[in-house]
Amino acid sequence: MAEPRTSTPAPELVEGSGTHEPPGPEASTGSATGATGSAPRLRVDATADRVVATLDRPDVRNAIDQAMVDELHALCAELEADPRTLIVTGAGGIFAAGADIAQLRERTGDDARRGINATVFDRIRHLPMPVIAAVDGFALGGGAELAYAADIRLGTPRVRFGNPEPGLGIIAAAGASWRLPEIVGHARASELLLTARVIDADEALSWGLLSSVHEPDDLLSAAHAVADRIAANSVRATILTKRALLAPRADHPAIDGELQAELFDSADKRARMTAFLERKKK
Repeated sequence: MAEPRTSTPAPELVEGSGTHEPPGPEASTGSATGATGSAPRLRVDATADRVVATLDRPDVRNAIDQAMVDELHALCAELEADPRTLIVTGAGGIFAAGADIAQLRERTGDDARRGINATVFDRIRHLPMPVIAAVDGFALGGGAELAYAADIRLGTPRVRFGNPEPGLGIIAAAGASWRLPEIVGHARASELLLTARVIDADEALSWGLLSSVHEPDDLLSAAHAVADRIAANSVRATILTKRALLAPRADHPAIDGELQAELFDSADKRARMTAFLERKKK
């Protein structure tokens, strides 16, 4: 029988930052000044087939505040208009140690009903092309829920996932209650959300929360390797595959036939299959 697994204790709260204090290397900002004169919360690097968005608030452990939410919405608008694979990561050896508690403390019931974080995470989840979360260090609270919104999650040995919201008198209301059961199953999700414990990379990998684990220096390269595999495929077929994956069970199998019908009649399908058959002749 396997030895019982011990959970990682929850890190201490940092007063005023709204995040948790993780161990690890010191972070550097590396952010340029935004158009409004304030430092942007996201560092965005774009190419023809992918975008890397780095959460860049290392002084508060990449806490997700309203300004970051606004920048994520702006990025989503770009990727909805020009679909590309999105890689989301964090600066300074940490993904995101939570939402900004200083802001959360002042939010009201009306703010909760607006679903400030839930709305942007759902928008990320439904981007046309795949979203890859490259997670290093702590992904807690809203940071964990952002990672749950991705299609694929890669991590490092120092990853820590958790939803400590009940300890702060709230619930994980930005996707954890329905996305986490879809990823790891209802029983495991219930354990994490009801106990607020923090799990490490090994447990996250064994549960399927992470697809693979890489050393910190190799994490972004591994995410790009996944993006390379996506880029080698038909863009339209990838978009429609993601659409099928996100469709409710009741829509299947009808939706699969409709999506396939579009692809069967496409020039791209004929060209790719013709190239495949010609390669086989050689």
